[in-house]
Amino acid sequence: MVAPLIPRLSARFGTDEQTLGLVVPAYLIPYGLATLFYGLLSDRIGRRRIMFASLAAFTALTALTATAANTSQLILWRFLTGLGASGVVPLALALIGEVFPYEKRGRPLGWLFGAMAGGMAFGSTVGVVLEPFIGWQMLFIGTAAAGALVLLLLHPHRSVLDSRTAPLKASFPQVLRGYADLLSTARATRTYSYVFLNGVFHSGVYTWLGLYLARRYQLGEIGIGLALLGYGIPGFLLGPAIGRLADRWGRSWLIPLGLAVSAVAAATLVPSVPLILTVVAITVLSLGYDMTQPLLAGIVTHLGGKRPGQTMGLNVFALFCGFGVGSLLFGKALVLGLGEALVVFSAVQLVLALVAVSQFRDETGNLGVNREPRNANKTQDRRSSA
Repeated sequence: MVAPLIPRLSARFGTDEQTLGLVVPAYLIPYGLATLFYGLLSDRIGRRRIMFASLAAFTALTALTATAANTSQLILWRFLTGLGASGVVPLALALIGEVFPYEKRGRPLGWLFGAMAGGMAFGSTVGVVLEPFIGWQMLFIGTAAAGALVLLLLHPHRSVLDSRTAPLKASFPQVLRGYADLLSTARATRTYSYVFLNGVFHSGVYTWLGLYLARRYQLGEIGIGLALLGYGIPGFLLGPAIGRLADRWGRSWLIPLGLAVSAVAAATLVPSVPLILTVVAITVLSLGYDMTQPLLAGIVTHLGGKRPGQTMGLNVFALFCGFGVGSLLFGKALVLGLGEALVVFSAVQLVLALVAVSQFRDETGNLGVNREPRNANKTQDRRSSA
């Protein structure tokens, strides 16, 4: 909801777009950092408490964001909201890792990321469409009210969120050793690296799409909202199907293909093309995300061992820090021009796609379960026993 509002909010607060754009990384980077803490804490005291506390913090802090009187206050409230809200996504991923075996996680992960994509599609469109009529403050208050409703609806089903593994009592050195063990395998290192770098690309491009549409096509709020309508829809509609493909055929070709699709979609935005082609490219850009990030998360769910919260916390840390860094980097690259920034991001993403062909070649069918993870888990079990 926030990123497409950057042109409107910059005018409302009397500041330039690059400065107002800091509200995006101000939320995303603290969100990513806090996931490391919440993941560890959930392994000690249970998942349900953390998720409910995080939902409550998100609700309260989002409502308080409506009190911001200037850009600095808006950035501060977004920073605090990022710290408080980040206990939901990593623990939802950890829950799927406990409930479903690895070879069947693609579809439920598709539903989860599809819901996230649907939220992005809804928020990016409805936010900019409604803002001229109800004001930006009511957008935050309405989002907070929706969060409170979700909290109430989830309460009767709170037992579903309970962890199935015994709580861990780890010291700080043991926690650090756990991260070292987790990153000691090539599979984990490349997966987390791609989670981060793919997040850099998609957030960098998406954050500034509203500004792109305003400058390139002179669109107002409603026009921007309609142009962004396709973003997130592929994941909402196709997420489970993409996950089922990953379960059946593996991730070795889907991940590189998704990276390449994203690069081509962003490159399509560089020349002056008809608006309808831009709308299609934005939709395809979203499809590239849906073909990569949920599949990478599926690999991560198999790396956890006895520390699912820590493992998924590191995954969301990489993802949201990538989101924040990407937004910052693209904002800095705007001094070169929108087209030039898109060229740089597209070229780097295409290189990542080509490298991914060899990096993920073993993620075929159940081979991703039977090869490196099996040996890595044995090593981790021996270290845990010692």
